[in-house]
Amino acid sequence: MALEQIMATPRGAARITREWRSLYEGRKKEARSALDVIRSGHRVFMGSGCGEPQRLAQALEERLHRLSDLEILHILSVGEPRFTEAGLDQCRLKSFFVASANREAVAEGRADYTPINLGDIPKLFRSGAMPLDIALIQVTPPDDHGFCSFGIAVDTAKAAAETARYVIAQVNPRMPRTLGDSYIHVSHIDAFVEHEEPLLEVKLPIRNKIAVDIGRHAAGLVEDGSTIRAGVGSISVAALFALEGKKDLGVHTDVLTDAYLHLVKKGAINNSRKTLHPGKIVASFCLGSRELYDFVDNNPMVALYPIDYTNDYAVIWENERMVTINSALEVDLSGQVCADSLGYEIYSGVGGTIDFVRGAKGSRFGKSIMVLPSTTFDSSRSRIVPALTEGAGVVTTRGGVEYIVTEYGVAALQGKSLRERALALISIAHPDFRDQLMEDARRINYVEKRSGSGSATRAIYPHECEHCEEFPRIGKVLFRPSKSIDERAVKEFFYSLPRTEAYLRFPMFLKSYPHYDVRAIVNTDYHRDMCILGFAGEKGSGRIVALAYYSLNDDMTTAELDFAVHPDCARSGAATAMVRHIAERAALRGIKTFVSYISVGNEQAYGVFQKLGFAVEKTVSSGAYEIRVRLDRPMASLAL
Repeated sequence: MALEQIMATPRGAARITREWRSLYEGRKKEARSALDVIRSGHRVFMGSGCGEPQRLAQALEERLHRLSDLEILHILSVGEPRFTEAGLDQCRLKSFFVASANREAVAEGRADYTPINLGDIPKLFRSGAMPLDIALIQVTPPDDHGFCSFGIAVDTAKAAAETARYVIAQVNPRMPRTLGDSYIHVSHIDAFVEHEEPLLEVKLPIRNKIAVDIGRHAAGLVEDGSTIRAGVGSISVAALFALEGKKDLGVHTDVLTDAYLHLVKKGAINNSRKTLHPGKIVASFCLGSRELYDFVDNNPMVALYPIDYTNDYAVIWENERMVTINSALEVDLSGQVCADSLGYEIYSGVGGTIDFVRGAKGSRFGKSIMVLPSTTFDSSRSRIVPALTEGAGVVTTRGGVEYIVTEYGVAALQGKSLRERALALISIAHPDFRDQLMEDARRINYVEKRSGSGSATRAIYPHECEHCEEFPRIGKVLFRPSKSIDERAVKEFFYSLPRTEAYLRFPMFLKSYPHYDVRAIVNTDYHRDMCILGFAGEKGSGRIVALAYYSLNDDMTTAELDFAVHPDCARSGAATAMVRHIAERAALRGIKTFVSYISVGNEQAYGVFQKLGFAVEKTVSSGAYEIRVRLDRPMASLAL
């Protein structure tokens, strides 16, 4: 009698208990006999990742000599390579993602890779486009109500078990019982193989200095209260570790790793501000250690769901401030991102990248971040290139990209032109390749031929000069050095200033600001000249409200300083904070004196210099004040 029929009868609960126990006992088998149902030509789904039913996989390998033309499907392999040996003609492994265990086999044509978004895989099974004959899964022992949990691997296994003609489950008491939509009733399983064994584990990748630097830059884009998701590569993991100082983070991800557990221990993740599933970590499968598996076991804080739910972009964007961090292999100057191949050779797969890019872009205040080192492992080639390598796959299009991050900083590309994108990407490329990239950008007409290069092109952006403060009426203002991509924003700032303001050194009274008027301000070498911009608003999309610029004189100890603040921000303290900030950085670089010129009648600018904490000298000449700020003479030393 079917489960639904039993439930409809009187005293159904008691009968269900008796029925499922007898059903379970009657369907228990030894692994070899359970797999006798597999025939030549069958399509077999194999639970994968750390949830691989290792005993069933071993039994299938032992049976292969009796079979032919077997197709084996799974997401990825993390254990020993299976079903891919040279000369093994009885079966063909078809993987939806490529990992180290089967990368060589795919490259040599001994196994297949199917490009697909992870969230779309269950639809292949349910629609009949890829019907399954057999599903081999791993579950927990049944609970008192006859339900087994898929444990750490709900992902595509649930859809496979619900659609396959015959389901064989390895029952492993070491599998943690996870909550969420992670259950299957014993009545829906055709054979049970009880076998206890350790689950497969995946160690966190080693985080080198470059990965740590990239992670730190990416973490700077993540705000408190964000819901996060990151990939499994060393750089994505480094970005997660860099978030340990954040507050009230939530998690909505496809893959859960020990990096998230680290953030839970640090108190950064509590899911308190999530707008979807508040209070819960939502994931689809785990790749990690026994400690992670113990953490998710029967933990109400964790809910595992099928991959077509966790990776549904319409579900993802219900999380406000959704941030996804994905690894890339190569980015061209237009913003096209290759993340799955090295030329024609498949390195990983599409995975969940597009699912979460779409979800993050649709989320209120969401962000999509791509991370990659600036060069290849041997430093011989730039990963930022004029055009993608032949055969490289475009995983994220130039229209879908938002942030690109290398160890040299962040390029915000959303809404930027090809010229602006090229300049931004060149600024975060490795300095050794920037001149060539600039030449390439001119050659393909992304950048006009007269654009200069030289020392400013190769300058290393000084991240230590970034500083954030909060002011009355304005809110938070980010002070940071200028970048080449800021050209338009600087022009807009100048255009917004009243023409009656007496800024002597800036070209305020011009009717327009062509490239050559602003280029010197945004293309600095950060030593001989420096420009600090004050941005109010969302990081990456705020408007400039203040600007300070200095240029070093030939004596190398004196610099001319100019600054401007939007009238809306006058008397807020922003001007003083900005000029103090650039003065402190200049002093650290050995500059002893700032010289500035202000017009008579603009004495409030003089008040800014008086508040800096350095000795100030003032003289009048030709209707203007010459102000000399002695950076080598702090006011405290004068008092002594």
